[in-house]
Amino acid sequence: MATSFNKHQPLAELLRPRTLGQVIGQQHVLGEGMALRLAFESGQPHSCILWGPPGVGKTTIARLMADAFDAQFITISAVLGGIKEIREAVDQAILARDGLEQRRTIVFVDEVHRFNKSQQDAFLPHVESGLFTFIGATTENPSFEVNSALLSRAAVYVLQPLDTDSLKEIVEQAQAQQALPAIESIAIDRLIAYADGDARRLLNTLETLGVAARQEQMTDITDAWLLKVLGERMRRYDKGGEQFYDTISALHKSVRGSDPDAALYWFARMLDGGAEPRYLARRFIRMAAEDIGLADPRALRMALDAADVYERLGSPEGELALAECVIYLAVAPKSNAVYKAFNEAKAFVKKDGTRPVPLHLRNAPTKLMKELDYGKGYRYAHDEEGGFAAGERYLPEGMPEAEFYRPVERGLEIRIAEKLRDLKARNQKKS
Repeated sequence: MATSFNKHQPLAELLRPRTLGQVIGQQHVLGEGMALRLAFESGQPHSCILWGPPGVGKTTIARLMADAFDAQFITISAVLGGIKEIREAVDQAILARDGLEQRRTIVFVDEVHRFNKSQQDAFLPHVESGLFTFIGATTENPSFEVNSALLSRAAVYVLQPLDTDSLKEIVEQAQAQQALPAIESIAIDRLIAYADGDARRLLNTLETLGVAARQEQMTDITDAWLLKVLGERMRRYDKGGEQFYDTISALHKSVRGSDPDAALYWFARMLDGGAEPRYLARRFIRMAAEDIGLADPRALRMALDAADVYERLGSPEGELALAECVIYLAVAPKSNAVYKAFNEAKAFVKKDGTRPVPLHLRNAPTKLMKELDYGKGYRYAHDEEGGFAAGERYLPEGMPEAEFYRPVERGLEIRIAEKLRDLKARNQKKS
């Protein structure tokens, strides 16, 4: 792209890829031999849903697919459009199919998760008949929002947020178009952190900077000037930097320390600073497994449910479920016994040899295996008193007794510890 900057053309449009090879990122589906690349190369378009966060190229990929198949491209907004727009798209598709050129039609539905039942019912027969190829774009999990009949007729491709290298490439392209002066490296890092994987957000921000830089006749964009132009929001949110990780550390430690007020404060700070709620939901799942474990198994379910609720509702409504979750995690009894046991077991296996499975524990689906004593002498626990085969050994022969899991005296693990002591005593009595 060697053309000079056109002040009348939006930067996002100026840098929009014109070929598949110009697309930045998404190589897990667009790289050589990958699923979506093969779809482009097949010569036969198919209906699909592009699922991913904002600004990752969903609309661009749809347009490129239309170009690749020389297809008429019709866009419908699931928010603004209705049955009328669908009927108009059908009419245009019929004209293109039956005209002299006999062109295919691709109907692109933006925010397809907002399609209501009547819209989907009006749409589906024409997808089934092959009148047009349907491409949907969504930021929400399509399995929750899209009619199962429509979903079953469309391949789902998951697009990812753009990584740091991809976003830096976009900055370089913008500078190559002479849209921007030189940018200080720390300012580029801040811009990329602010973009949070969203190319559209990055391009819009770069365009704002370009206008301001020309007005002030700037020859270099410094980090200080960037903060002055873009304001407090840029100063507060620094995903890749120390402040971000310090804040998530404070949140995690507040939960671990059973302080619900502090946990809620740091959670609100992160949201206010622009942190992605989905990232926080993933961290809550980790906290439940690492710091609460079997002291309260409901904590993990609570974290998973909160993440699911957020996926369904989005912001800001879904954030309340995350707030409920963080308070629950903070007040729940704490145990890292599972976390420690798992790490100890992994470390033991890594340094230990490969011990054979004892014969009595092996599966014996064939006559030969039974003749070789596979499964011989195995005691079926359900047939034993109390559903426990006292004295039975389940570790490999010659391996010392292990005690990786040591429950703490908190929450449900108090009961688990009592159970394990009772079972151990029954084993010793049997030996």
